[in-house]
Amino acid sequence: MIVDLLLWSSISIILMAGCYNTGLFILSRRRTPRRKGPRKERLYVFLLACLNEEQVLAESLARITGLPAGNFLALVIDDASDDRTSEIARAAGDQVLLHRRELPDARRGKGAALNDGVRFLTESGVLEGHDPDDVIVCVVDADGRLDGHVVQSVDPFFDDPRTGATQICVRMYNRRSKLLARLQDMEFVVYGDVFQSARRFIGSVGMGGNGQFMRLSALHTLGPGGPWSDSLTEDLDLGVRLIAKGWATQHCTTASVSQQAVLSLRRLVRQRSRWFQGHLQSAGLVPLILREVPTRPALDLLYHLSSPVLILLTSLLPLSFLVALGGTALASVEAGRALVSPMWLLGPYVLSFTAAYAYGFVYAKRERDLGLVRSVLVAHVFVFYGYIWFAAGWWGLWRMATGKTTWLKTART
Repeated sequence: MIVDLLLWSSISIILMAGCYNTGLFILSRRRTPRRKGPRKERLYVFLLACLNEEQVLAESLARITGLPAGNFLALVIDDASDDRTSEIARAAGDQVLLHRRELPDARRGKGAALNDGVRFLTESGVLEGHDPDDVIVCVVDADGRLDGHVVQSVDPFFDDPRTGATQICVRMYNRRSKLLARLQDMEFVVYGDVFQSARRFIGSVGMGGNGQFMRLSALHTLGPGGPWSDSLTEDLDLGVRLIAKGWATQHCTTASVSQQAVLSLRRLVRQRSRWFQGHLQSAGLVPLILREVPTRPALDLLYHLSSPVLILLTSLLPLSFLVALGGTALASVEAGRALVSPMWLLGPYVLSFTAAYAYGFVYAKRERDLGLVRSVLVAHVFVFYGYIWFAAGWWGLWRMATGKTTWLKTART
């Protein structure tokens, strides 16, 4: 009885998620109208919060300083690194500033480092003479490699004075090195090209932490304590709070930031457990959403924030399916004949792998050298890759239950 209840509850969740995902897939195929008008001169400020990033920082800064944008600067926020992070920042050129944080105030999370970076920019006078409406702050991870045309792609979104933030696509620059890296790349492509693209028309585009562009005046509306919270997913919190303040959030599909995929399964689960725990912490945003966000984006945001609960419930499906399959196999042995036909497996396949065809189609449009057939095959593996979230979810829940809220930094290679 309990197994049947778990099985049918999990199937109901999968069907509900399937309907939701299908709706977003259809909506994501719509095109965003092109914006016309003269280009306004804006200052772009790239923030890089760094903790022991000597392995990847130089390449990321080289990409930024090589941008064909006329008016920009980068700020490296060294969060008390004990490697060569500061030396690399100092050697990167005149357009790169360094702000070094010291213990015991440092190493309190990415949000705290970014808030301190914005305070440093304001107090240093670097932004003097610039209208906050025309200052665009971009958060880039230390391993982030921006497309050369990123400013040209993002800038038109800020012609609309209602736009508070724009998120660009995220890719893995080492996606060809291992299957695990390829699957992470597919994960971000699907999330950006399906979910984020659809949310442009709902009004609920989220910020991704890497490659998020924000109007400085919009950040100022989030309170004197600083735009970023101390949540483990400070980017999620920031996006929701911007929407609650009435700002529009956009998604740019024509530019990307590439980052380093995690090549160790254990490190990947560790990273995702931090994201999962941050989503659990974001449950505190529900009253704000109900109070301040219009109905359509509010419903989508509430569904998005409920994803940890849905993941934990869905994680019981494989177990309940195996128990049911084992029970049927034993009953077949006792009866001396097969009690189910091979067609019995068709239902679980349809439930589990129908989305793989849509995901393969979306990914093949980004990775044309991979081709549609190979992309669909990879998407089948991607379904099993999603089980990583089950392990990360229970780990994140255990960390939260035991009061562990430290920033689990992803190690670079």
